[in-house]
Amino acid sequence: MPYVQPPPPTGDLDPFFTFDYVPVDAPETATGDRRPTTYWSVDRSSRGPGPVPDWLVLDAGAVDTELGVLKTGKEADVHLLERAAEHVTPVESCLLAAKRYRDPEHTSFRRSSLYVEGRGVRRSRDQRALERRSAYGRQVAAGRWAAAEWAALCTAWSAGVAVPYPVSVQDTELLMEFVGGPDGHAAPRLAETRPGPELLEHCWQQVRAIVLGLAGLGLAHGDLSPYNLLLHGEVVLVIDLPQVVDVVANPRGPELLHRDCVNAARWFISRGHPADADVLLAEAVSLAL
Repeated sequence: MPYVQPPPPTGDLDPFFTFDYVPVDAPETATGDRRPTTYWSVDRSSRGPGPVPDWLVLDAGAVDTELGVLKTGKEADVHLLERAAEHVTPVESCLLAAKRYRDPEHTSFRRSSLYVEGRGVRRSRDQRALERRSAYGRQVAAGRWAAAEWAALCTAWSAGVAVPYPVSVQDTELLMEFVGGPDGHAAPRLAETRPGPELLEHCWQQVRAIVLGLAGLGLAHGDLSPYNLLLHGEVVLVIDLPQVVDVVANPRGPELLHRDCVNAARWFISRGHPADADVLLAEAVSLAL
C-alpha cells in the first residue's frame, strides 16, 4: 500500500484526547498554617494499621490546616487539624489530633527512667547520647516518646482496645483520630464528667476492658487515671500512651499495673460506684504474666 502523507496539523485538539487535570501531589495553596497531607510522605510502617477507617481522608492532594491547640502538657502539645481534599466535589474532610512532642530543649528526662526500663535502643550512639543528656540525646528522647506512643497505639488498636486510631507518625509528630464532635469540640476527660448510675456502670466496664485488653498484650498503661480517659458520648477511650510498659520486661511493670488499677477504681468509688482494684489487678495479672 503506498504511503499517504498525513494532513498538516490545524492546532485544534480532538476533544476525545482532552481531559481535566487537577494537580494533587503538591497543593500550591498549602502555606502558613496549611500544608500538604503528610500521609503519603512517610514510610508505610509509619502509617496506621488496617483496615483503615472510612472517615480518614487518604487523597494525596489533601491539605492539613491548623485549627488550634487542644491541650498543652509537660512533654507534648496536642493540636487540632482539618485534613481536606478541597479539589474534589463534595469536599472530603476529617479532623485529626496532632500530638507534637516538645523540642529538645524542653523534653523532660526526669520521668522517663521509670518507664523505659526494658526498652532497647538500636544504636549505641543514641544510647550514649541519652545517658549524657546531650542536645542530640534530647532529640532522640523526643522521637523515642513519639515512637513509643505510636507503637502502643497501633498494637492496642489492632487488638481492639479502645484508643484513637493512629494515623501516622513522623519524627516527633503523631497524628491520630480526633475524639470529639464535628465542630472541633473535644470529648471531655472522664474526670470532668458526672455520669448517672447506669452510665457510670457502663463506663466502669469499659475501663476494665481497657486495663484487661492491655494486660492481654502484656502491657500496662503506666499512668492511667480519669484524666487520660475520654468519654465520647457513652464510649470510653484511653489516651496518652507513651509510657506504656511491658509488665514482664520492666522490673516495675507489676507495680505500675497495680497503680493503674487503683487509680481507675478510686475515681469510680468516689462517685459512689463499687469498683474493686484488687479484683481487677488479679484479672490483669493472670492475663499479663
